[in-house]
Amino acid sequence: MEPAQLSASELSNLLKNKEISATDILDSVYKKIESSENKINAYISLTKEQAYVQAKSVDKKIALGEKLNPLEGIPVAIKDNLCIKGVRTTCASKILKNFIAPYNATVIDKLHAEGCIPIGKTNLDEFAMGSSTENSAFGPSRNPWDYACVPGGSSGGSAACIAADEAIIALGSDTGGSIRQPAAFCGVVGLKPTYGRVSRYGLVAFASSLDQIGPITKNVTDSAFLMNVISGYDSYDSTSNTVPVPDYTKSLIPDIKGLKIGVIKELMGSGTSKGVRDAIQKSINTLTSLGASCEEVSLPSFEYAVATYYIIAPAEASANLARFDGVRYGYRSKENETLVEMYEKTRSEGFGPEVKRRIMIGTYALSSGYYDAYYLKAQKVRTIIRDDFNKQFEKYDVIISPTAPTVAFKFGEKTKDPLSMYLSDIATISINLAGIPAISIPCGFSEGLPVGLQIIGKHFAEETILRCAYAFEQNTDYHKQRPALT
Repeated sequence: MEPAQLSASELSNLLKNKEISATDILDSVYKKIESSENKINAYISLTKEQAYVQAKSVDKKIALGEKLNPLEGIPVAIKDNLCIKGVRTTCASKILKNFIAPYNATVIDKLHAEGCIPIGKTNLDEFAMGSSTENSAFGPSRNPWDYACVPGGSSGGSAACIAADEAIIALGSDTGGSIRQPAAFCGVVGLKPTYGRVSRYGLVAFASSLDQIGPITKNVTDSAFLMNVISGYDSYDSTSNTVPVPDYTKSLIPDIKGLKIGVIKELMGSGTSKGVRDAIQKSINTLTSLGASCEEVSLPSFEYAVATYYIIAPAEASANLARFDGVRYGYRSKENETLVEMYEKTRSEGFGPEVKRRIMIGTYALSSGYYDAYYLKAQKVRTIIRDDFNKQFEKYDVIISPTAPTVAFKFGEKTKDPLSMYLSDIATISINLAGIPAISIPCGFSEGLPVGLQIIGKHFAEETILRCAYAFEQNTDYHKQRPALT
């Protein structure tokens, strides 16, 4: 088996035993990228020169017999809305096509301190706005399981590269499901941490009260290891939380006897495809056989989550994206007679259709006369959604659901109907509104494509959802199955 096909924990053991070098791992991953990237388009740019410098430094430590960190020497793919100093950061947008980041995101500094090796910037929906990675100015990424299908979004590039063994671990960002939904579509593990658990400093903002950085990995063990690295308080991020960070690897025990699990009733009906429902029901049976108790629960506010999200998120986006005006950095339209004309042309030429749509929705919701009717009301409903979850967590340790109502859909299937596209995130959006953690793990197949099981926890209960996910993973083999790339 090639090094690129192994997990981070497996490669870490090989490095510590001097059975492989960091350079060998890097060679294998870049070889895989070279052979597959023309079909998948997971990356916007690669950082090979810097990566090999870091790999040689790790190999020197190994030769000297120095102790390695758990993820030292492991190649990591970075979603291209996270800043790496001196590296192009585009957010998959024409307006930032040639922008070079002047500083590192906090998570990048943490990865460097661990000894992880960033190998490239992955593709995404422009400014993380989308559910299919079809909105990228650099072309869509493709699902390794079926090139005619989307890999999900917005972190589609990060999920696709993990599924295709074009990286060992990856970082994505999740505003309404953008880590978990592509992880489900590509048959890998994706975790959205509690809001404030991981610093957002250096993440190009979409919706500041919803965005959260998290890991996309081949298995639950690697997710726990990566969470250990990226979690923690950061004074540069005013929303960062001071709750102590546990060792998440200690939650990796295959015992969930007595665990109380709620199953979201609203996501197990006709709105979810039969193949997905069948896979989730089989997963429920597995969890029950491991000693957990599963009961159906109702979240009455669930039906309002999509409408609430698509008022709050665009409103915050319209404010965050106001900075892209052609004056300070990024793309600037040429041959303008007035300043206002330059603003208008820069933004109309630089932004794609979906970004423009969300800016207009958000600006409308925040405008005089509509703020109370839309934005303020949406914030009140958001509180109700959070309270609904908190009420259920008084009874249950975790809550589960499908990660997405369908498996990966075909390219072009939803682009002409934005509402249909928005509904593909129906299972994940409410978790961001509530600010709680959730993980998606592979739990079966439908129509030959992966299905994801979403495990949701209360605030800062990542340990509990990792424990449940690990127990399920240890008693199934879905995470071991990889697409047959041609």
